[in-house]
Amino acid sequence: MKTIDEILNEERTPAQKIEDLKLKTVTVPPWSKLEKEYEPKYHPVMTDKTYRDKVNKKGEVIRMCRVTLGLQKLAVKRMTELVFGIPVKRVYNATNDNEKKVAKIMEGIFKKNRIDSINVERGRALYASCEFATIWYSQEQDAIYGGEKSRLKLRCKTYSPMKGDILFPLFDEYDDMIALSIQYTREVRKEKTTYFETYTDRKHIRWVQSGRGSEWVEELNEDIKIGKIAGVYGSREEPIWEDESKNVFESEWSLSRNGNYLRKNSKPNWVVFMDKDDTAKFGNEPDSDTTARNVLHYPANAKAGYETWEQAIDSLKFHVETIRKNFFVQLQLPDMSMESMKASPMSGEARKMMFIDGQLKVTDESGLWIDVFNREINVVKAFMKKMYPSLINAIESLDIEVVITPYNIKDDAEQIANYTNATGGKAIMARKTAIRKLGEVEDVDGELALIEAEEAAESMGNIEEPTI
Repeated sequence: MKTIDEILNEERTPAQKIEDLKLKTVTVPPWSKLEKEYEPKYHPVMTDKTYRDKVNKKGEVIRMCRVTLGLQKLAVKRMTELVFGIPVKRVYNATNDNEKKVAKIMEGIFKKNRIDSINVERGRALYASCEFATIWYSQEQDAIYGGEKSRLKLRCKTYSPMKGDILFPLFDEYDDMIALSIQYTREVRKEKTTYFETYTDRKHIRWVQSGRGSEWVEELNEDIKIGKIAGVYGSREEPIWEDESKNVFESEWSLSRNGNYLRKNSKPNWVVFMDKDDTAKFGNEPDSDTTARNVLHYPANAKAGYETWEQAIDSLKFHVETIRKNFFVQLQLPDMSMESMKASPMSGEARKMMFIDGQLKVTDESGLWIDVFNREINVVKAFMKKMYPSLINAIESLDIEVVITPYNIKDDAEQIANYTNATGGKAIMARKTAIRKLGEVEDVDGELALIEAEEAAESMGNIEEPTI
């Protein structure tokens, strides 16, 4: 395998460089295939050429019934909600004032970049298209993070096949990423232009292709000053719905075919039953129509009445509901729809137990996310060293822990009561620890000092002045 220096050798043409950079060792299914399962409008019941609308002898269009179930898209949303419904926390173990300052700066960077919304976006991209990439970059612009001024503004952008982007991570024989490339197309004034950008630990290069078949032209070639690839990449081998699409398609076909039968047979038919001898007389009977009533004359031995089609609705309902139930069971995802919740009366404790499978699923998935987040923290740290050179040592030494909390119906009061009862009513943790675990304030020591100052002021106010 060629090294990155060999690939980007100046003597090689852009086409040769791009060809080697497109060498993708990660096994990811193409989005062109996954999209047909993810989007209900591309399901077989909507696209099968043998299942077409018909025209009868009268020239009327008989439209076929098409019922779709977007369970794949729902599974992506459910998994993302389980992982990021409770925002990811970063626990900063600061040991001195400079590290506390760095912690505030870093948290300010993540908040101003709306990292919680970005995580949701990345979750949907990973679980639907199986891969994503986030690139961090700086701009020459004054900014303030955590109360500290900087001459650089730090931003990030996420790419995924769902947006039409093609990702090419390049790994060496030790599974270390040596280049991250992204190909995308933009339309300007009705003219499509294709871009191919590559990020290494030393270079950021962009090539442009103005039209189909034209040659690649180098548009940008700049140095990377942070000493590492300014981005993160995540992938999985299959979408979150795994191999359940065929079962979903089966439900759609069952409902659609049943819909055709309903359209044709749900209209009641007026049927006349008569003996064979009365056949000749049928159709020649005089009818009398008055404003008071409608009188129909039939042979003496004839019987008349409405006939309707009796369908096996219970069998159909069992078939579709079983497939839907197995879909969530196989994927370890809770069916949290309002219809499901109200149909199954449960206590609060029972509802908590519903999420056990989901919590285990998040635990299985969390390894990939922890790697991504730790990598991202290192990238942000590298940028911070350029933004705040006086804090380089504190930036390097600050220890940060990423905590992913699976979504759950949680009753903190009940949990605290159980711990307090177990200790005989005594305190179960120090005040400082409680404030830090709550995660609602950035400066734990400062918040604790404010609380103590308020308590001291209240105690002074309660001291009665001596009477003369």
